[in-house]
Amino acid sequence: MRLDKFLKVSRLIKRRTVAKEVAEKGRIEVNGSVAKPGTNVKVGDELVIRFGPKTVTAKIERLEENARKEQAGEMYTIIREERNGQE
Repeated sequence: MRLDKFLKVSRLIKRRTVAKEVAEKGRIEVNGSVAKPGTNVKVGDELVIRFGPKTVTAKIERLEENARKEQAGEMYTIIREERNGQE
């Protein structure tokens, strides 16, 4: 599955266009490498997303073409969540 589609379906990022823009700016890593929107992701991959004031590290648990809001959270596990910069 494409990275941008996974981010949208899992609701880590609400809109696919936003997911695409974040990836194009080099703010998403898959298994330690900077990823493009079309990068294929699979179960077990680790994502690091620098989005807004946060950096989120998540592990992909499941891939679904479509997921209800209740199911979306089961597609990944949050490993770490940090705030960037000073508060």
